[in-house]
Amino acid sequence: MRPIARHCRCGARLAGDHRGRLCSACRDRRRNTLVSAPHVPAEFWHTDQMRDALDAWHMGRVIQAYRYHPWHGRPLSQSVVAGWFGLTQPQLSRIENGPAPQDLATLIQWAGVLRIPGDLLWFKVPVDSEAPEAAAEEGRDDVNRREVLRLLSLASSLLALPAADQLDLERLQAADSRPAGLDQGTLDEYGKVNEQLWRTFAQSKSKRLAFPVVHSQLSVLNQALHEPQTPTGRRRLCLLAGDLFQLCGEIFFDSDQYQDAAQCYSLAANASKEAEAFDLWACAMTRHAFLGVYERRFSDAAPLLKGAAALAKRGDPELATRQWVAAVQAQTYAGLGDLAACERALDTAELVTQLSGPVRTSGWLRFEGSRLAEERGRCYVELRRPELAEVALADALDRNVSARRRGSLLADLALVGVQRRDTDQLVMYGNAALDAVRQTGSAGYVGRMLHNLRPQLKPFLADSHVRHLDQQIVQLKTVSVV
Repeated sequence: MRPIARHCRCGARLAGDHRGRLCSACRDRRRNTLVSAPHVPAEFWHTDQMRDALDAWHMGRVIQAYRYHPWHGRPLSQSVVAGWFGLTQPQLSRIENGPAPQDLATLIQWAGVLRIPGDLLWFKVPVDSEAPEAAAEEGRDDVNRREVLRLLSLASSLLALPAADQLDLERLQAADSRPAGLDQGTLDEYGKVNEQLWRTFAQSKSKRLAFPVVHSQLSVLNQALHEPQTPTGRRRLCLLAGDLFQLCGEIFFDSDQYQDAAQCYSLAANASKEAEAFDLWACAMTRHAFLGVYERRFSDAAPLLKGAAALAKRGDPELATRQWVAAVQAQTYAGLGDLAACERALDTAELVTQLSGPVRTSGWLRFEGSRLAEERGRCYVELRRPELAEVALADALDRNVSARRRGSLLADLALVGVQRRDTDQLVMYGNAALDAVRQTGSAGYVGRMLHNLRPQLKPFLADSHVRHLDQQIVQLKTVSVV
């Protein structure tokens, strides 16, 4: 039988061994649009809809008119355009439909992103308008990191103490007019504070901004661990501590302080064990293992993940713990060069889409399936399968992702350019990843990925654009939480 011919949406016939849905030309155009606004002709700005939006002095309406402009062929999604500005899709939706933005510095920045001609704007753009360095580089939290680590260490010692004997506690309560242990309502309030802290962390462009409040809540839990509690209350406190230690670890990890992050994850595992919270315990071990994956110590990560997988089997089958452990295991197998084991783990991770009921999407377990494409793409990058990696990563980049995740995807796509020996792709994605670092102040996470990219730039340094990219990566500074 003759094979069925496949065509790109532009009408071009696709080769039999071409695995994507777009031809090379359309793929390049789509790839470029995912990263930044395209260069448009002068007449683009003179349609009735665009002129009406500009005359309204409302940048949100200008962005909306830009997205729906017929020049694009089909409307650009809010997710894609939001990525150009370092925003999320909901944030861009509020900008388009809310009151007109008034901050001049922001208006200048957005006009530059869209490349709007200066003579069409209702505000003046300075001639030498260069984006300032991220404010997070200049400011430093007034919290001493050593004090937080002292609290962590003290809490660890308290967790190691045997729980108060229930009979003695009852006698103490009988002798006193007020209960010695925390009541359930207070513990519930502590839990709500932890949940709010995770939300703050997730929504902050610079993750270390959540650090002072996390330090305050850690002090509260530390004090509670000094007091006699009922066995049930103590287990709940241990669960809350395990939750918060993981958040501390995430902040340190994002700030490129891996030893401190590892200490936090170890404490989280100990606290979760005391609480007999198997899912929380498995997640703490998975985060600890991810440090090994991130630093390319895959053989160190493998046994931790094996233990995490065993714990997850004892946890709640309705949570996505098992699938998240499998996703990190897939990265480990990829690092060890085991394609078959990697793809089996990825298939297990994809079972998250079959869980019944709402999947937990906040706090210490945030794996709900939206990252499957980027997880798969990252594994294929590690396995040096750029033809598979680019399809998965471009699909992930086309979705509504945070500025931080967008930066990591761009860094991975730059590495795909290295593997393809495509300097144009390398430079475009590398520079876009640098912009993401500057927008988010996440030099610890995305910056580390770019620094790991540098040794692979050596064969291409004869190209002046690659040399410039290399120099820009060198100038990245690590953002600390102190």
